Amino acid sequence: MSLRFRKPSEAGTNALLARRDSLRKIIHRRRWRRAFTVIYFTRALKSLSKEVLGKKTDLLRSLSYVAIDVDLESDDTPGVRDGTSLQDVDPKILSNMVREKRLESLAELGGIKQLASILITNPDNGLSGEATDLLQRTNIFGTNKYSKPPAKNFLGFVLDAFKDMTIVILIACAVLSLVFGIKQQGLKEGWYNGGSIIFAIFLVVIVSALSNYKQGKQFQKLSNECSNIRVEVMRDGRRQPISIFDIVVGDVVYLKIGDQIPADGLFLDGHSLKVDESSMTGESNHIEIHSEKPFLLSGTKVIDGYGRMMVTSVGMNTAWGEMMSSVSRDLDEETPLQARLNKLTSFIGKTGLLVAALVLLVLMIRYFTGHTQDEAGHREFTSGKTKTRDVMDAVVSIVAAAVTIVVVAIPEGLPLAVTLTLAYSMKRMMGDNAMMRVTEFWMGKEHVSVDASREIAAGILEVLLQGIGLNTTGTVHKRPFVSVPEILGSPTEKAILSWGVLELGMTMDEPKQDWEIIQVEAFNSEKKKSGVAVRRRGEQVVHIHWKGAAEMILALCSDYCRQNGRVNVMNDEARSEFRTIIKNMADKSLRCIAFAYKKMNGSLGQVHGRVEEDGLTLLGIVGIKDPCRPGVRSAVDICRSAGVNIKMITEDNVHTARAIALECGILNPDKDLEHEAIVEGAQFRNYSPEQRMEAIEKIQVMARSSPFDKLLMVQCLKQKGHVVAVTGDGTNDAPALKEADIGLSMGIRGTEVAKGSSDIVILDDNFASVVTALRWGRCLYNNIQKFIQFRLTVNVTALVINFIAAVSSGDVPLTAVQLLWVNLIMDTLGALALATDQPTNDLMLKPPVGRTEPLINRVMWRNLTSQASYQVIVLLTLQFKGSSIFGVDEKVEDTIIFNCFVLCQVFNVFNARKLADKNVFKGINRNKWFLGIISTTLILQVVMVEFLKRFANTERLDWGQWGACIGLAALSWPIGWLVKCIPVSGKKFNFFPTLKMRPERSTMVLETVL
Repeated sequence: MSLRFRKPSEAGTNALLARRDSLRKIIHRRRWRRAFTVIYFTRALKSLSKEVLGKKTDLLRSLSYVAIDVDLESDDTPGVRDGTSLQDVDPKILSNMVREKRLESLAELGGIKQLASILITNPDNGLSGEATDLLQRTNIFGTNKYSKPPAKNFLGFVLDAFKDMTIVILIACAVLSLVFGIKQQGLKEGWYNGGSIIFAIFLVVIVSALSNYKQGKQFQKLSNECSNIRVEVMRDGRRQPISIFDIVVGDVVYLKIGDQIPADGLFLDGHSLKVDESSMTGESNHIEIHSEKPFLLSGTKVIDGYGRMMVTSVGMNTAWGEMMSSVSRDLDEETPLQARLNKLTSFIGKTGLLVAALVLLVLMIRYFTGHTQDEAGHREFTSGKTKTRDVMDAVVSIVAAAVTIVVVAIPEGLPLAVTLTLAYSMKRMMGDNAMMRVTEFWMGKEHVSVDASREIAAGILEVLLQGIGLNTTGTVHKRPFVSVPEILGSPTEKAILSWGVLELGMTMDEPKQDWEIIQVEAFNSEKKKSGVAVRRRGEQVVHIHWKGAAEMILALCSDYCRQNGRVNVMNDEARSEFRTIIKNMADKSLRCIAFAYKKMNGSLGQVHGRVEEDGLTLLGIVGIKDPCRPGVRSAVDICRSAGVNIKMITEDNVHTARAIALECGILNPDKDLEHEAIVEGAQFRNYSPEQRMEAIEKIQVMARSSPFDKLLMVQCLKQKGHVVAVTGDGTNDAPALKEADIGLSMGIRGTEVAKGSSDIVILDDNFASVVTALRWGRCLYNNIQKFIQFRLTVNVTALVINFIAAVSSGDVPLTAVQLLWVNLIMDTLGALALATDQPTNDLMLKPPVGRTEPLINRVMWRNLTSQASYQVIVLLTLQFKGSSIFGVDEKVEDTIIFNCFVLCQVFNVFNARKLADKNVFKGINRNKWFLGIISTTLILQVVMVEFLKRFANTERLDWGQWGACIGLAALSWPIGWLVKCIPVSGKKFNFFPTLKMRPERSTMVLETVL
């Protein structure tokens, strides 16, 4: 749906015209003031000269003249000092003008140059960057931030927790129990049962709300971090990166392919600039920006070319700001993993609801048929004799027991376990400082030292420096008192400019002052070259400069320059020799960039708006070394051992791609150097669908690829059953990043288009971080399985015990408060204990999990059924024979059952740490969280049993009874060890919903970001 804005009303138009007239009056007033100052000063000088001449004294001759600096511009720009002119600018006028793209409004303000004067900004040097000036602009025009809906506070999460239906039913039962208890036993004794349930409910709610609140804060912090985009602006005559939030009205911003336009503004200059406004207008057509269509909207994306803009509106004064402020980002939005876990939770919860309904039905039938007895052995219900309040009290107790079974049956801690694991593993990484540099230079057929500028003929060197300094999107700024200049631009541009400035002695300002740029062909991934047509000021001869992929530039050349300045014809033999030079450089994993130029008449400088590219003269070829980061080779080996197949896609030629792949370990020199392992994009593109599907498994490296080739490879891999992860950093990578199952973009070099199309942003641009993400992903999956096994053991045991006890004796051994306590320690403390296990190297040695692999596998079923069966046997034995075994009454027996049940879960947490390994204590000393949580749980259990008798409905146990409970619970360790000796194989269970987490065949498609 297109986003439309109403045209301004007649009153708004009148206000605009009135403002324009006001600005014109201010300008005329300044001119009159300046004229008055000049006349006054001239008359004062005349008067002083007459006075001196009238005295007829000798004039002093110490100075030949006296220079008086009269700041005539001070009246013309008073806003620099007192801000009066900025105060006269209405932000709404500027906002409406850009938003509605009204050229007539811009013309009424005097055009872009006059508007820059009004905003007191220099289109060439930008703002001064002084703190007072920036603060003044912020106070007048606002900050470049939009108003976000207020984040949910802790109380909001508490209220959400109380909206859970089971909690509501429990509260109702607790209130009824409280009322009837006080009515029957008085306030002093009657509030314990209902009050205990209410307190337990509040405890569960507070803990759950606190966990969700912390989760919300963490995701809010991550969201703010991802929104803090770095943009480049011109301030104080220097191009510098700043935060998008620090942009103010009047800033001059640099734009390039892939950038998100940070604020509303006007086009100053640039070439081939096109933007995608679909995020604002809904129209998919790309808009070309030039002096006749200068309006740039915040939030749109640059898809081609480059340029500069002057900011006119920021933050809430932009359409993007207004739109984003009305969008409430729900931090509770489910991820696919959480959605699948919630399905599992729902299934288990329905099973628990069914069991609770059966318990409720059985207890009701037993009560109303007179099969239940009170503590004195009398029938609890006799038709016509039992008081109504006694009936209501009994019904409330039965309903509370049934509802509590539902509470303990629903494994609400599954999504919480995911959240805690993510929160625990989410850490920010710092980037390294690996930098590309020129290491080899060929001029003609001769190898030239990269710093041998004196060996090159002066005329040829001058032309080469023109090509380096004029055909670039980078900038060089020489800082005072610093010997090394500051160079900004893409990694390749920075490498070339560094070579030109530091090795060849290029001065960046001289070419731009002496030469006028006529036409530009911006670099993109399809052309793989960039060109510029320039003309010396005052002359008609046009110089055309091209640079780009060496073999592509070579194909356009008909001559080549030698080191001594001579120009030779590019015959077939010379062309073949240059191809050999390029191949040899590429075999050293160098990225080959060629420079070429041409002189021609000015009228022929452009062909249908394009820069001439035929009949060029080759100036030279440079080899740029992009160093492989430390640890990349080992990271590739780890991925392979983890069952992840790695394919590299690059825009480099075949020889460079092969060398890089060998250096990084993607290609095996003994196995993968056959023709089928390395292909070019055009070759892959021209395969038939059958040939492509047959070759896709063998291809390891694709060179000279286009964005379509990368997308085509991802689609083919998915059709073959792979789950595909794609890395990328450029705008051209967006289609493949979106198509992939997992898109990973680069946080430093990545464009905003690439980041917006990806699922994960790698903050340090390091491939080793991909391995870290893979390791933590597997750890997360493993921890979830641990918690599911642990939680289902609790569910099965609690449901079986309560159901059998209710059917056989008409009573449940575990009270509502006790089951709520179990629910609390299992869902929260259990999730914390198992979620904090850190990834181990063993995880990277396991094969990937298939797409259809069930979340609960056979190993988990084996462990779960064995532990649940043991606990059911022990607790049922205590239920029916506990009194005779220990020689205690029913209340102590129930306490022993409760204590033994909780301790069984505590010991079972250790079993859950290792699903298949027999040594469950391996690495436990490194997990301080786990040991701390287990200790806390044991301490709280002792308090529940020994000191909170009225609250938890328990009785104190002696040392022998405690020893028996601990001994019975500790038997779960040897049972777990014995069970893990049973091999698991054969057909897989698929009883619960499956989770598509890691495939049997995983493939990672990489760009050359290594």
